[in-house]
Amino acid sequence: MSNPLIRKLEHGALLTDEDRAVLEAISRVSRRVPTNHDIITEGTRPAAVNLIMGGFACRYKLLPDGQRQITAFLVPGDFCDLHVTLLGEMDHTIGTGWGCDIVEIPRATIDELLQNHPRIARALRWSTLVDEATLRTWLVSMGQRSASKQLAHLVCELLLRLQTVGLADADSFDFPLSQVDLGDTLGLSVVHVNRTLQELRGLNLISWKHKRVHIPDVERLKSFADFEPRYLHLDDCRDLPA
Repeated sequence: MSNPLIRKLEHGALLTDEDRAVLEAISRVSRRVPTNHDIITEGTRPAAVNLIMGGFACRYKLLPDGQRQITAFLVPGDFCDLHVTLLGEMDHTIGTGWGCDIVEIPRATIDELLQNHPRIARALRWSTLVDEATLRTWLVSMGQRSASKQLAHLVCELLLRLQTVGLADADSFDFPLSQVDLGDTLGLSVVHVNRTLQELRGLNLISWKHKRVHIPDVERLKSFADFEPRYLHLDDCRDLPA
């Protein structure tokens, strides 16, 4: 299988063969983290940058009463946080929603990439900006979209992100999370999530069986969700100035 990190970063810069070889080398050695385990927890000091190379993870915050808010989904090719080692301690937790293959990249390696590989540096900065744009879009969805449009928009986003790294078909993808996880993402109760899924199924917009999402008509779902993928900036690949 092709390297998801390289596939993703090629949307942020015109990488050379040397750049690809460097990225392949730093992402080669991974460790397995089981399903529903934390990769790094709030309050701990980050010693390395974590890169997801397989599986499905999420960024979340826990409130004192145990309520959880998921603030990002992390798929293969995603850094948990590129600059996290600059912080004294984590202000959130990264957990697995599915068993994950992760690579721990030392801060010194990231610094070397930024200093000596300008195209990789551009791609890494692009990746961080896309993370910020995605968070803004999630906030808008939660504040202004109906539950059905919010969920439909999320499905459209995940389809495109997973297609980008070669892990989704034209109209379907594996989605291992539960309705509880969706509720913690969308700010909805499990009952409301179930009702929303039933609504989308009734409109023949999505089906979700055996941890796989299928979209009968992708363009129709995008239209329903008012999905505009500009915030993912997948067409920003360009060379460095001469």
